Amino acid sequence: MIELKDLQLLTALARHQHFAKAAESCNMSQPAFSMRIRGLEDRLGVSIVRRGNRFQGLTGEGQMIVDRARRILDDAKALDQEIAAARGEVTGTLVIGVVPTATSYAAQLINRLHQAHPRVLVRLEVTTSLLIQQRLYDGTLDAGVTYSDSVGREHMRLLPLYDESYVLFASEDMLAGHGEEISWREAAALPLGLLEPQMQNRRILDRIFADLGLRPEVMSESTGFMASMIMAREGSVATILPRALVEALGPLEGTRALRLVDPEQNRAICLACIERDPELTTINALRNVIAADAS
Repeated sequence: MIELKDLQLLTALARHQHFAKAAESCNMSQPAFSMRIRGLEDRLGVSIVRRGNRFQGLTGEGQMIVDRARRILDDAKALDQEIAAARGEVTGTLVIGVVPTATSYAAQLINRLHQAHPRVLVRLEVTTSLLIQQRLYDGTLDAGVTYSDSVGREHMRLLPLYDESYVLFASEDMLAGHGEEISWREAAALPLGLLEPQMQNRRILDRIFADLGLRPEVMSESTGFMASMIMAREGSVATILPRALVEALGPLEGTRALRLVDPEQNRAICLACIERDPELTTINALRNVIAADAS
């Protein structure tokens, strides 16, 4: 008899591709985790994991079981939420993946969700657009706030949220003599601190500069905006930020944010969810909050 706990362990192993990391994510010791997987193999009479000195992936039977396990766990989660909804409650855990540029928007959205439904626990995970798509399909994310053009359309529901636009953020001294706007060409002449090349925002900026025939001087790279913003405030670099982030933070002493123009650029941000029937009640609640904001 397969238990839900077994399925949770298997999906964790498939996600982390590592016994120790999967065991830690399940709050188990590695020996206990490995023993439970081995016991499941013995009960089913099939090999689930290809073993060597380290984890070498799932067998064909193992991948089939994991694919089915993800659907079963998703259905179990939906059932729990439907039972709560029948009692007039919206409760449960909602796991949302967010691209770094949309973090401030997502935080404000979660605040409004909590005001409407205080018993919903939201786990916000900042990650790349590629991982958001992968994890939506493998069931480890319930929703993603990401770029519309980075998500596949198959079995996916997309809800437009807003258009991302960009500002140049730097110290007042570095931007002395500039008005409220600055061109991409002028920005490219400044020392810049940007996200790392594998991040979707960085790929967007690289494409904008390349289309304009520009080769900016990138002095630093990071996985998030905080390091570049601190360096920009100190005056060593300028950085390019989404307008929504700057507006959420408000004025920062000693800095300025100038609208980037010539040309002005926008990228569509959406809420992405796998098609489900019925939909998770927590996702429906999130959609209702978004709709209320738009009305």
